[in-house]
Amino acid sequence: MRLPRRRESPTHQVRIDSFKVDATAVTNQMFAAFIADSGYRSEAEIFGSSAVFHLLSTAKPEDILGVAAGAPWWLNIRGADWAHPTGRDSHGEDVPDHTVVHVSHNDALAYCEWAGLRLPPEAEWEYAAPGGLEGMRYAWGNELTPDGEHRCNIWQGTFLQENTTDDGHMGTAPVKAFPPNGYGLYEVAGNVWEWCSDWFLPKYYRNSPADDPQGPTNGAGRVMRGGSYLCHDSYCNRYRVAARTSNTPESSSGNCGFRTVSL
Repeated sequence: MRLPRRRESPTHQVRIDSFKVDATAVTNQMFAAFIADSGYRSEAEIFGSSAVFHLLSTAKPEDILGVAAGAPWWLNIRGADWAHPTGRDSHGEDVPDHTVVHVSHNDALAYCEWAGLRLPPEAEWEYAAPGGLEGMRYAWGNELTPDGEHRCNIWQGTFLQENTTDDGHMGTAPVKAFPPNGYGLYEVAGNVWEWCSDWFLPKYYRNSPADDPQGPTNGAGRVMRGGSYLCHDSYCNRYRVAARTSNTPESSSGNCGFRTVSL
């Protein structure tokens, strides 16, 4: 087993108040209801483009506006947004039970305000993700594929060269595609990154409160947890329970969504 990464240490105990978290991430159908009722426009719609993994793009050449610096497998696609996840000719309504993507942290907060819900602090997220297991690498134990069974939607094969889709999915999977954890939560590993409420500071947990921590009051970005369908051990094995990363709150991409918690 790998040693904890710098952003995942030190190991520490906290007390968490009781909370109720949704069994699945927010789906295209759920987000569409929010848009229809509120008239909200997502930031990707306002900006006019969003990041799509190159093997999933359905965009015409003229809609490819560029690539991400240092990550050329991410294409900036004109017209990509929550309703058009792989380009303007794609339709999220065709996959209503897939997790909504191309939502920024700000979009997720807008949904929460409309629905009377909230995003989880990452302390709550990490408590819920292992489903009652303690000290395990993954939400189901220490083996990635116990008895040869795929338990999450991640990259299979050689990263960026070949995805064998042994787990059945190239991009997003429908919610409840894999067995739930011990708390009945689905896809807490892989599929899509999930926004948390916290600002991200790598060293915050060295001196964080032990009682129901809510994260720092500022930071370079917002916390994301759980990994996505693009995670692979050779590049990004952040489908582990302890793994964490971040992005700026206005950012959106084809592999990031969110899960909500009751107020």
